[in-house]
Amino acid sequence: MNTPSIEELVPLASVWARMQSVESRLIEVTDSSNQFLTKIARHYLTAGGKRFRPLLAQLAAELGPVQDHRAVDAGVAVELIHVGSLYHDDVIDEADSRRGSPSANHNWDNTVAILAGDFTLARASEVAATSLGQEGVILLAQTYAQLCQGQVLELQLAGDIVHSPADYYRVIEDKTASLIRTAARLGAMASRANESTTEAVSAWAWDLGVAFQLIDDVLDLVASSDFLGKPAGSDVGEGTFTLPVLTALADSPGDELRELLGVGRPYPASTVERVLEIVRSGGYVEVGISDAEHRIRRAEKTLDELPLSEAREVMRGLGSYLMGQIDRARAT
Repeated sequence: MNTPSIEELVPLASVWARMQSVESRLIEVTDSSNQFLTKIARHYLTAGGKRFRPLLAQLAAELGPVQDHRAVDAGVAVELIHVGSLYHDDVIDEADSRRGSPSANHNWDNTVAILAGDFTLARASEVAATSLGQEGVILLAQTYAQLCQGQVLELQLAGDIVHSPADYYRVIEDKTASLIRTAARLGAMASRANESTTEAVSAWAWDLGVAFQLIDDVLDLVASSDFLGKPAGSDVGEGTFTLPVLTALADSPGDELRELLGVGRPYPASTVERVLEIVRSGGYVEVGISDAEHRIRRAEKTLDELPLSEAREVMRGLGSYLMGQIDRARAT
């Protein structure tokens, strides 16, 4: 299967030059006078990751007349918000690993992981206040509040076999789409793009963000543990029921699923495996794939509102790139 790399998909030298600056700046701003804190705060930053949100910020920055350190700091700020939330998420989920490596809470303890997350979030605010102005600081604060709302709702729904797809969408909009939209919006703002361009690229990123999470949730159901860097079916094991599982619960196999999942967490591996079998064999995974495709088509239509540019056409290819992850997962 010939799938282009993200570097091939984004053939814009200016974007990658700023992405290199993002990497350097992330290391710079997570320095602390306490070297133990520095080590922990960089634990996830140096473990790899797609840097998808900073990349969106740099692409959106191509839409305005000015590309300078502010575009770089827009990418840095959103990545620090994202990474800071991961520390907290792993404590909440009692996760042992992250991207195939030991999680911070597993490597040290919950207290250390929480403090590292707090430190990272504080640095995000500092970067925004220095470079992105009051509007940028307010946007990041509002976005992090939205992330927290999504996390709390997800916790409330954990193990609940009767909640609706509408609840699921509220979670993924708050936890994922909000920050992806903010990444693009901050990048456009940093480059002084005009209001109509900023609104259009924000709307594009919102739908792309929903699709991003739908695809991630599908991958948890169809991909191998090696591909995921965590156990397959982790969402089910944690009691997080994504769109395909909720659809199956409401359909004819729902009786068996309700019996399997209604006993409450923690779910044994045998239960997770059976749930995955039912959801896969019943075609319910296709529900998530279909809606991701719908969101991507809508996002691509929104791009027509932007002036014609190379960056706009690159953005148009990102949805297909994300969808390609499902094919790559199934091929492994």
